[in-house]
Amino acid sequence: MPVRLDRATLEAALVGYQRQVEDIESKMRDLRRQLGGRPAAAAHAPAPTAVGRPKGRRHRMSAEGRARIAAAQRARWAKFKKTKAA
Repeated sequence: MPVRLDRATLEAALVGYQRQVEDIESKMRDLRRQLGGRPAAAAHAPAPTAVGRPKGRRHRMSAEGRARIAAAQRARWAKFKKTKAA
């Protein structure tokens, strides 16, 4: 059954929440002052993408790295085929 709230109750809730916001902002100001006025590092960091890297950055693999990966994959396939034939 939904609860019906009157205007006075809703306004009282707003006042209470505003007081909580002011308390939190006051505590944040104190913490910033203790840090020497510097903003938190996370506030200015670029937002990570789904894989956890900053958007737009790409890792370039060297030709040597690709060759090592290819050789390792060929070795795995050879081992798999050898055990499959036996």
